[in-house]
Formats: sequence, structure tokens, C-alpha cells
Amino acid sequence: MTQTIRTFVAVEMDPAIRKGAQGLIEKFRAAGAEVSWTAPENMHLTLKFLGDVSDADVPGVCEAVRGAVAGVAPFDLEIRGAGAFPNLSRPRVIWLGSAEGDEPMADLADRIDTALKKLGFAREARRFHAHLTLGRVRRGGPAISALASLVQEHADAQIGRTPVDEVVVFSSQLKPTGAIYEALDRAELGGA
Repeated sequence: MTQTIRTFVAVEMDPAIRKGAQGLIEKFRAAGAEVSWTAPENMHLTLKFLGDVSDADVPGVCEAVRGAVAGVAPFDLEIRGAGAFPNLSRPRVIWLGSAEGDEPMADLADRIDTALKKLGFAREARRFHAHLTLGRVRRGGPAISALASLVQEHADAQIGRTPVDEVVVFSSQLKPTGAIYEALDRAELGGA
């Protein structure tokens, strides 16, 4: 019997970035808004969300990702600037953006998107913009304005640089206590 695995492709964050992001989350918590904050061990930059993938198809996904990143040289990505989707007036997702290294990151995402299209996964409709999700707003209310103000105050926050030298194919299990991610495969940039 075929089972499915909730799957995505991402870049893990350097421990110093996780620590800096966690420090920012602690400042944002002071607003008192109802937000599901990301645990430091779950911080990553998603390159491609695949959804439920047949366990029989996972090896092909891993192979496609390895092939896609083999010709890409490792680089550094600067994590900086807090923001919100869709905007600060109605924040649903609180995130950190990126600066230097943005173009190589977008190229990496495009290569993976192209490789996985050959396996039947739909291409992304929008251009890739790297962001590190800090939290998801659960409910509106008066504290949202305070949270939006704090995010605006940290729009230029400089968190640091993280090396991008591998891409990870993850499984994701949704639990009431939060998501549990497990690495299914690691693909080194510039590797074979």
C-alpha cells in the first residue's frame, strides 16, 4: 500500500541565525499577540513545498534535487529585516528577509523548481523571495497593532549571514504541539 509523505525542500539555518531570530521573537512576544512562533530547531528557508508525495516517489525527488544543485557553487546569505505577509496592517506571517545572496538563492530555487517540474510538480507562480518564517498569527485583536509596530521597528534588523552549502529534502509531520521535520536527504551544492 502506497503511503504519502508531506515533503518540502529547504535550506537549514546556521545556529547563530537561529539564535538571533529567537532573540527577535522574544521581543515580538512582548506585544501579546496570538502567534504560533517557530521553534529555533525548525527554522529554515523553504525553496519548494511539494505537499503529499508518494513514498515511492521520494527517491526520485531526492535525485532531482541533487542534480539541480550539483552545478551551484556554495554562497552566503544575509538574513535581515523583519516584515509581515500580506502586510503590516493585516499580518498573517511574521518573517525575516534576506539581502546579500538573494539572487543566488532565487537561482537555486528556480533550478529546483525546474528539476521537479520534470517529475510532475507544478512550477511556482511567483518569483522566489527568500524569507525565514518567525511566526503565524492565529487571531487578530488589539495586540496586532503593537506587534505590527514592533515588526516595523525591526525592519532593518541585521541578524547575520548563513552559509548555503546544502539543500535538504524534509518530511513534515503536523502535530498539535507543532510540526516535526525530518531530513530525508541532503544535497551538497557543487556536489555530484
